[in-house]
Amino acid sequence: MSENITLTSIPGLLVGHATDPVNRTGCTAVLCPEGFTAGLDVRGHAPGTRETDSLGTTARVDEIHGLVLSGGSAFGLAAATGVVRWLTEQGRGLQTLCGRVPLVPAAVIFDLFYNQTLSKPDEAMGYEAALAASGAPVAMGNVGAGTGATSGKLAGFDRAMKTGLGSAGISYEELIVAAMVVLNPVGDVLDHENGKILAGVRSRDGGSIVGSMESLPEIQQLLNQPLITNTVLAVVATNAVLDKVQTTRVARMASAALGRCITPAHTIYDGDVVFSLSAKQGPKADESVVGALAAESLARAVKAGALAAESIPGCPAFKDMAR
Repeated sequence: MSENITLTSIPGLLVGHATDPVNRTGCTAVLCPEGFTAGLDVRGHAPGTRETDSLGTTARVDEIHGLVLSGGSAFGLAAATGVVRWLTEQGRGLQTLCGRVPLVPAAVIFDLFYNQTLSKPDEAMGYEAALAASGAPVAMGNVGAGTGATSGKLAGFDRAMKTGLGSAGISYEELIVAAMVVLNPVGDVLDHENGKILAGVRSRDGGSIVGSMESLPEIQQLLNQPLITNTVLAVVATNAVLDKVQTTRVARMASAALGRCITPAHTIYDGDVVFSLSAKQGPKADESVVGALAAESLARAVKAGALAAESIPGCPAFKDMAR
């Protein structure tokens, strides 16, 4: 495989970030201007999404032209409008009788602990992310939609750890499968290779990682507090040609990675969403093979997102925690 082992190793996919370091929020645009087949799997119980109904297997349209992953909770869905505007200016989108209409589904995380503007990411940030999109290796860590991402919040936000955005890919002969993830779960982030906690609930003194399961007595006291403040967002993609049903199955298979890497996963406080993309032209491949590689790529992307994160005041990242 080439040097690029991130989501943009898939020909035809471009990724760009818009980052607000002051308010610690941002958005990430995944562009496929020529159109990719798309699927979706929603496992979390508190999702924030836009235009995802069109990804259902019974919907008539079978392609999209971009995706937006964003901070800002429901406010951040506005970033998709900026990506639509950029694609329109480029003459991209679904051909209709009245012109081309770009189809750009979106999903958001809750990062309002830091981002209290209640207005960002907005259309301008979405446009900025689209303008920055390229085929270069995906920048990771505290960028784009990962800027305000954290994990390990079941014992309270003051004991959380900083996570971010990660990406990874795998190639096998002509087949390429890759993933990108924004890590903002209520639970802990684990290393899929050895089960160790990379980012999770910290001890009361904040100096070590104890994890959600070690904090169950304290967690029980918090259950009456509003905790719908999380979500893991992911995109898996392949250069293989799959139809809409197959692409949706790949999203479902890839979601298994989150069960391996997040504990607890898919809670009622998370809005976990996995998008899947497949090329219109490329090699043929068995969807089970693609799904297995998508799950492995996503697990690697989760690890990359935890390792690339940078500490911010009051919220340390893995790289700065004592071993």
